[in-house]
Amino acid sequence: MAHSARTRRLTLRAAQATFAVALVLLCPANPSVVAGQGSGATVFSDSGLEPQLSRIFDEIEKNRLDNALSLTEGLLKQYPTFRLAHLIKGDILLARSMPLSTFGNVSNAPPDKLADLRDEAIARLKAYRNRSAAMEYVPRYLMQMPPDQKYAVVVDTQKARLYLYQNDTASGRPRFVADYYISHGKLGADKTREGDKRTPTGVYHVTSSLSPKKVGDFYGSGAFPINYPNEWDKRQGRNGHGIWLHGTPSDTYSRPPKASDGCVVLSNADLEALAKNLQIGLTPVIISNSIEWLSFDDWQNERRTLNKAIETWRSDWESKDIDRYLRHYSKNFRSSDQDLEQYAKQKRQVNASKDWIKIKLSNLSMFRDPGKDELVVVTFEQDYQSNNLNNQMKKRQYWIREDGAWKIIFEGAA
Repeated sequence: MAHSARTRRLTLRAAQATFAVALVLLCPANPSVVAGQGSGATVFSDSGLEPQLSRIFDEIEKNRLDNALSLTEGLLKQYPTFRLAHLIKGDILLARSMPLSTFGNVSNAPPDKLADLRDEAIARLKAYRNRSAAMEYVPRYLMQMPPDQKYAVVVDTQKARLYLYQNDTASGRPRFVADYYISHGKLGADKTREGDKRTPTGVYHVTSSLSPKKVGDFYGSGAFPINYPNEWDKRQGRNGHGIWLHGTPSDTYSRPPKASDGCVVLSNADLEALAKNLQIGLTPVIISNSIEWLSFDDWQNERRTLNKAIETWRSDWESKDIDRYLRHYSKNFRSSDQDLEQYAKQKRQVNASKDWIKIKLSNLSMFRDPGKDELVVVTFEQDYQSNNLNNQMKKRQYWIREDGAWKIIFEGAA
């Protein structure tokens, strides 16, 4: 009798340990709260349900399965359609009586569905427990945000994560606010054509807001289309349409990391939290395969160098020295309807009628494209004045590194 009880206790401890190893070693914990970015404050991430999920895994790691079960049931009470939590609950119950060889021990479940849930668990916990880069460094892409742009969105498809940054106008530095789990294209990123089931990578902007009534239950709490294909995509021959940030159906809390036809998909709760910070026509959505992080000093240097190039371009335009002005344009420059030769000819003709030119730029933004080209999307309000013409417009340029210098490769109305 005593021997049997002792054997059961040993079996239970072995089951707990095996289960802990199966889950936790996949997602080793790092400190999730770090000092605020130069402000002296502590930054906490609004990461949806990840904090609760992490606590459950911590309890499992410490072999406190009763606590883990209680927390999981609490999570399911909040989010009854969260399938991953149902799987975790089933494993915890099984671990009380038998050793578990892996995460997800449901014998009669389709293998592909179990694989999807395992992938989701790993993506959620790895990103949540290793967020120090998002808090300590700056995404390379957020070079400069204009004063009226309150937030920026950066998506990392490899980590299945969306990061929200606030425009800290006092310091000029993007400040980390929150991060959320996302799903993206079934076949990954780098979209090139219609129907390829990939998510585009590049610099985009939110163009509109679509209500749940307009888009239907499949899109959950609504949708925010982005401007794919942008000017650079079109130049590269990329096509397709209908790339949105959107939610999930009412019977689904979340989807696997690779589950959409190209859209970026959040849980409805996370989309609703994010939506409060999106400005139609203003908020950038930068989608990358893997985010490049910079120290504050390196970020400042990159930003300063391009700002100087833009200011020199503006000054050379005012000088009426057409050769100095044109040297800022790439040999591969194209506007919507002109190549460099045609553009230069037009500018020489226009400049011949000018006695003076004054150019003022305001609300300037600079967002680096995450692709392989050293490309930056620059947008600003342009106030042009001369002796015979006054004009105001919102302009967008694409600057690229060419022969070691920044050059304009595209220019047009934003």
